[in-house]
Amino acid sequence: MPALRSPRLPAWRHVLAMSDGIGMFEHADLAAPRLEHGYCTDDVARLLIAIVREPDHGRELNELARVCFRFLADSQGATGRTRNRRRAGGRWHGRRGVEDCWGRSTWAFGSAARSAPDEWMRTSAVAYFGHAVGQRSPHRRAMAFAALGAAELLTVHPRHGRALQLLSDAVATIGPLDDDPEWPWPEQRLAYANAAIPEVLIAAGTSLDRPDVLADGLVLLRWLLDRQIVDGHLSPVPVDGAGRDDRAPAFDQQPIEVAALADACARAESVTGDPEWRDGVDLAIAWFDGHNDVDTVMSDPITGGGFDGLTPDGANLNQGAESTLALISTMQHRRSTRLTARSG
Repeated sequence: MPALRSPRLPAWRHVLAMSDGIGMFEHADLAAPRLEHGYCTDDVARLLIAIVREPDHGRELNELARVCFRFLADSQGATGRTRNRRRAGGRWHGRRGVEDCWGRSTWAFGSAARSAPDEWMRTSAVAYFGHAVGQRSPHRRAMAFAALGAAELLTVHPRHGRALQLLSDAVATIGPLDDDPEWPWPEQRLAYANAAIPEVLIAAGTSLDRPDVLADGLVLLRWLLDRQIVDGHLSPVPVDGAGRDDRAPAFDQQPIEVAALADACARAESVTGDPEWRDGVDLAIAWFDGHNDVDTVMSDPITGGGFDGLTPDGANLNQGAESTLALISTMQHRRSTRLTARSG
């Protein structure tokens, strides 16, 4: 890939360094892509979502969006199921299924249907989305990721019946909140990308005109955010998750948790108009800037890449796809927050 000119976010330079004409490599040794690990659909879907959120894509990001779209289209099978793993050189391996890769690719197709830089991609994304949602997943997060794509698609196709049904089915899969106000979470443990669950409830409550679902999503997000604030900064759930009796801080902390919180709080602010939700976005941005449990900046000032995790001794200095894309998606909210503040 050519070097990105005048990037809006420095991390795009690292994204292009981690990418080729097939996709974005999953893992890095410091800043260098680890070619032997190949690519995964999860990360390419995250990348397409991040690109289409950019207000001015530019030539390099337009081309990278096309690379991502081809990758995701190739990952989808005749039944709408999705394959996740691809070796350097382009050969797929593993079976297709309805795990997270299915959910994230569905999310990416919904996002592309709304905001892709090319008209052909927006049109094709609707078709690939429609094919994917012939499937359902038994997994909460896979359904949540897919339903976030449905919410995106509904902004441009508000009567899309299969998108509306997917949102409804995602709400059913997530299940009701627990009756215990100390632990309303619908699972015994917090796991990963936790804020995607309340975000979907907020999106579904809005699109389906279900104020009860919207209220549950806001309650759950407030509880999740409050639980992860320690001494005025964000202290996210660690890689092994957290149960009722676990207390922060705990490690290793993953950038994906921070990015999911930023997305969910930004949606809550957009839906409710309550500027207090912006505090959650600001806390997420600040975590990357070094306002965290060990006062460590979570990005490389030279490459722009995001570090892979926060340990008790500082950052894991590897700059893989997931962490870099989490950095980008969070910092995109910094720009939108500034625009909102100026317009207000």
